[in-house]
Amino acid sequence: MRILIVEDEEVLARALVKIFEKNNYSADAVFNGADALHFLASGNYDAAIFDVMMPMFDGISLLQKIRSEGNNIPILLLTAKSDIDDKVIGLDAGADYYLTKPFDTKELLAVIRVITRCNEQSTKICSFGNVVLDTSSFEMSTSYGTVRLMNKEFQMMEMLMFSPRNIISVDRFMENIWGYETEAEVNVVWVYISYLRKKLSSIKATVEIKSSRNAGYYLEEKR
Repeated sequence: MRILIVEDEEVLARALVKIFEKNNYSADAVFNGADALHFLASGNYDAAIFDVMMPMFDGISLLQKIRSEGNNIPILLLTAKSDIDDKVIGLDAGADYYLTKPFDTKELLAVIRVITRCNEQSTKICSFGNVVLDTSSFEMSTSYGTVRLMNKEFQMMEMLMFSPRNIISVDRFMENIWGYETEAEVNVVWVYISYLRKKLSSIKATVEIKSSRNAGYYLEEKR
């Protein structure tokens, strides 16, 4: 799951990115509403967190604009404005939840789970061949064993499992998992594909990650 953080206090924004990455999410941060519009237009995000008081579009104006354009992405307003009237304005503008600063990390993560719940598949389990991926425990298993996947391993495997046999490009992996502003080289995708292949082999999976020259990677059942 990928989250866009829109917060003009850069130190806080980067701290939020670290919180989410530590908890198996991917996150990007932008520091004004104009950049947020550009990033949200990509459609690569599952949820967004807006500060209210920001340059180039305050959080409420930004929220109203994207809702008027038909964008229904789950949005949390995270702000120091704690008056009831401010909360009502934010919720009426289309926010899914309103959380005030300072906040507790556990509550923040719980809120993200709540506002994205209706957008998730009805099951937290997906399968292909004899491989089962549990999206709540980050475990991949077959009848021969179970392995726990690390953050980026899990996100890559989730993308592959949700669209088996469909080729996913290296660029798409980079954008969805490492983000637009990453300094990582594209060969990092190959490194993580290698990790996943070893883990699939360790549990005697009947599926394998195949590569299509100059196109990307996909899952296929072994013959």
